[in-house]
Amino acid sequence: SLKMGRTRTIGLVLPDITNPHFAGLAGAIERACEATGYVVLLCITSDDPAKELRYLQLLRTQRVDGLILVPGGADTDYVEAISKAIRVPTVLVDRRLDGLDADSIVLDNRTAGRVVVEYLIRSGHRRIGMVAGQARIPMANERVAGYREALEENGIAYDPSLVVWGEFHSEPARRAMFDLLHRRPRPTAIFSTNNHTTIGVMQALADQGFRVPADISVAAIDDFPWSTAFSPRLTTAIQPIEEMGRAAAERLLGRLSGTIAGAGETIVLKPRLAVRDSARPIEMA
Repeated sequence: SLKMGRTRTIGLVLPDITNPHFAGLAGAIERACEATGYVVLLCITSDDPAKELRYLQLLRTQRVDGLILVPGGADTDYVEAISKAIRVPTVLVDRRLDGLDADSIVLDNRTAGRVVVEYLIRSGHRRIGMVAGQARIPMANERVAGYREALEENGIAYDPSLVVWGEFHSEPARRAMFDLLHRRPRPTAIFSTNNHTTIGVMQALADQGFRVPADISVAAIDDFPWSTAFSPRLTTAIQPIEEMGRAAAERLLGRLSGTIAGAGETIVLKPRLAVRDSARPIEMA
């Protein structure tokens, strides 16, 4: 390693390994790196920017050759701190970060929000609640933008009181869902914006005695590996996690080998809508 100036290690910085989305992403990245002789060092930030910076500094002392990062912030101070902390080729995955010259592999979040809500509208729903993520994270706001676009393009006025914030975690999402259930008139359908959020949504509905989809429809972004084993099976916009993780690893490895050069690029991947059982036409509700 001293002779070659390389350690054959990659730092992978994720917000949450208990989330099936990030677990799947980590697996795809590790497989792609391991196939070329690289070892992945995993750090979990809990979406805490200060903790993230500490891990970046630690990985620098470990002399990793490159980084794959899911950024946990977005404001100017955060971008400046991240820029100073990163000293090796870096690829952002799942989330973009304006102001940082790095490759990014992301989902088309606006489209993901739009296709889910358009499906609910085609099913006759007009009063659609949304349990959003964290307002400080741009991709969460992109999903809100897709929700709003779908409504307005179909002649439905955007009602901000129907958007609540679940922080992309089950317990805050459960509390936010309770708030939505007290809106009058109550929404006939709910758009949930990631898999942990969906857990909180379903818990809140079960706690209040609502049946899905008999009493209220639910559609989401993100899939669970075991989602088709549950009843009702979840209607969702599926992220191409394997493709996303592989693309992030290949982009970073290309930077390290010198086969990819120049300014950072953004690669945007499309979601796929899976229509299952958790949402149904309003006339059947």
